Amino acid sequence: MSVSYLDQPPEVQARLARLKARDVILSVDGMSKRFNSGKNNVTAIEDLSFQTHRREFLCVIGPSGCGKSTLARILAGLDTASEGWVSLDGKPVQGPGRERGMVFQGYTLFPWLSVRRNVMFGLRMAGVGKVEAQRQADEWLALVGLEKFADAYPHQLSGGMKQRVAIIRALVNRPRVLLMDEPFSALDAQTRQRMQAYLLEIWKKVDITIIFITHDLDEAVFLADRILVLDAHPGRLREMIEVPLPRPRDAAQIASPAFAATKARLEALIHGKETADEDEPYPAVPLLTDVSDEVE
Repeated sequence: MSVSYLDQPPEVQARLARLKARDVILSVDGMSKRFNSGKNNVTAIEDLSFQTHRREFLCVIGPSGCGKSTLARILAGLDTASEGWVSLDGKPVQGPGRERGMVFQGYTLFPWLSVRRNVMFGLRMAGVGKVEAQRQADEWLALVGLEKFADAYPHQLSGGMKQRVAIIRALVNRPRVLLMDEPFSALDAQTRQRMQAYLLEIWKKVDITIIFITHDLDEAVFLADRILVLDAHPGRLREMIEVPLPRPRDAAQIASPAFAATKARLEALIHGKETADEDEPYPAVPLLTDVSDEVE
């Protein structure tokens, strides 16, 4: 595995050293995933190995088709690997479990349940009494500033509010790992930035390891301790990048040289490879207008 050590100030070096000293929570060893469709076999992920530590924020990026979402589904236990294994706290992952929460790109809320009852759902399924489940749900809603919307229904919420509910619904069961598959990609730019800040605030207050799938390079640099970069077709580990930004993160860091250097490294790894694979010129586009003045 290739690891990039970009220029890191002493406080970042110390933080990353503390991270590596923590217990390993989740391990992936030699994992491959193939999809069989008649005579065609497609390898989505090949020989992937990595580890995440307790309370780490790991982002996963890569070109389209590199298997990011497939990886998230396997880690969640919603799909199985063709080869290799995944373990959580030293135990093999063999299906979904409460120790792993999942947040999807879609909001996946039950439209017929109120916000409070959406959050209570997992607790009630786990056998928690109604009064206690409601108490815990209200605590989580207060944590993300949605206590006033406890009795509202999903269709009455904005996109960012729905996603906040989806996040705390996944966290209310106290999972060890929170898996997030491009959860903010459908949001507008301003809401997305607010959600990133909300997520970091939640992460600071909860004992949780986050594995965050994204295609947005700025988002990955802003959120992550480390960034796992996948190759495309099939998804292999190309590089693990340690983000040289101190915490807490704020919007001012986006203009910093360290942020720019990290993003440039990601662009070279991802878009450089994509460009090399796309040397063919674009096809000619026929003229579809009779307007005399041309655009440039």
